[in-house]
Amino acid sequence: MEGRVLIHAPRGRDATVVQKVLGSRSLATLVCASADQMLANLDEGAAAAIMTEESLLQVPEAPLSLWLTRQPSWSDFPFIVLASRDANGRSRKALALLQTLGNVFVLERPVHAETLARAADAAVRARRRQYATRLHLQQLEDTRAEVERLNGALEERIVARTRELAGANDRLMAEIAERERAQAALIQVQKMEAIGRLTGGIAHDFNNLLHVVNMNLDLVSRVASDEKVLGIAARAKGAVGRGAKLTGQLLSFARNQSLLPRLTDVNVLLDGLRELVAVSVGPAVTVDIRPCDEPAWAVLDANQLEMAVLNLAVNARDAMSGGGTLSVAVSVVGTAGADLPPGPYVAVSVSDTGTGIPLHLLSKVFDPFFTTKPVGSGTGLGLSQVYGFAQQSGGVATVRSEEGRGTVVEMRFPASSERNDGPDAVSADSPQASAQRQKVLVIEDDAEVRRAIVESLSMLGYVVSEAANGATGLAALAQEMPDLLVVDYAMPDMNGAEVIDRAREHASDIPVILATGYADMAEVGRVLGTQSILIKPFDISTLAAAVSKALQAR
Repeated sequence: MEGRVLIHAPRGRDATVVQKVLGSRSLATLVCASADQMLANLDEGAAAAIMTEESLLQVPEAPLSLWLTRQPSWSDFPFIVLASRDANGRSRKALALLQTLGNVFVLERPVHAETLARAADAAVRARRRQYATRLHLQQLEDTRAEVERLNGALEERIVARTRELAGANDRLMAEIAERERAQAALIQVQKMEAIGRLTGGIAHDFNNLLHVVNMNLDLVSRVASDEKVLGIAARAKGAVGRGAKLTGQLLSFARNQSLLPRLTDVNVLLDGLRELVAVSVGPAVTVDIRPCDEPAWAVLDANQLEMAVLNLAVNARDAMSGGGTLSVAVSVVGTAGADLPPGPYVAVSVSDTGTGIPLHLLSKVFDPFFTTKPVGSGTGLGLSQVYGFAQQSGGVATVRSEEGRGTVVEMRFPASSERNDGPDAVSADSPQASAQRQKVLVIEDDAEVRRAIVESLSMLGYVVSEAANGATGLAALAQEMPDLLVVDYAMPDMNGAEVIDRAREHASDIPVILATGYADMAEVGRVLGTQSILIKPFDISTLAAAVSKALQAR
């Protein structure tokens, strides 16, 4: 339809003649009988229109002008007007219409057939070029739309990829931060382990020295009659006691403190500490002890837990010089976090409303001898003892603090499903008045410690033999069977537990006392049980009671 030529020549045979001339050029034609029909066919599509001047005057001007103005940018529709020869006689309306048509060819009649055919052919070719331009414009428009679509898709992909990269970067930064935290934690653990080994070794040796001093002072007290000498010995023994407490704290930090773990009701234990804590912190501090509503049982050394709570209470008091509130709370938690296996734990938290600890010091508070107190106001072993006790009991100790808002130290211990409704075990029996010449073999690698124990047992009336190491002691055991063994735990080549194992191969029922201040309590418990352990430093009375109890039990 876009290739046809519209013919509007309503008078006579003009339309038929024009149609015949164009047909000789193989041009498609359509004769329009009226102006309205021609306008309708223009809307449908045509390559050109041939009109006579008089028919042009019959076309409604407004619809034709509207159609012309609505042409797209690529379109300049060609008109061929067959006009009369008298141009001067042409009306103003005809001239205005010719100007309105724009792309118009005026052929004066009579028109030669060849001229008309060429004019029509030229108009159709011009229209075809307009169609080509339309196609190019459409292709450009389609291309532009496709480019915009691709640009939009590209931008969406860029946004999505940027989002993915941002997420990957966030994950990478989180992994880096987590790795840094893990490395910092590992370094802290390694540091604490190294300090613990060093501290434990020093404390063990110092503990043996204190033991020698303590037992010799005890011997002096038993043989001396001068009151002045007895007073000096008593004061010296008091100093030994303070030194023993310090070494105990050091061994606790090193996780080598000899503990006596028993099934303990933590609620009852802390409730019994209420008055002692209140006296320790003074009247300016309000004490709030809150036991747990549910049972809170754990296997631990009750004395060490009491000491840990008192150490924390004293630290809290020092942080609240103007008074404040000290809270000791017990709870049973479902998990202990990443540092311990999952399971129920008994948590004991001690919190205060004091000055708090600066953030850069939090990683150091569990280090031995580290303290924020003035020089001479503390040993710096309280928190290290808490840390070591919790670790050795199978738990963990943590600290949270904010400057100006107080500090919370929390200890967590594995909860026990067992219950103990009966009374605690009775204390050891009193030593016998006479040792009845019973034989005791002392196996101890430290010569001074061994000498003090041997002299003490000899003074008590026992027949005492001695050995400097495990191999020598086992050889003496094979030659003559004693009634009792007193064995040190930490010895070279063969520790006390191994000596006891070998000794019981010769005599399974021989009673044994393990003297130690530095022991692997799991191994000791497997071999002996805690009832046969003497904690260094001990005095002669404690030694006598332990020996008497062991011999009576046999």
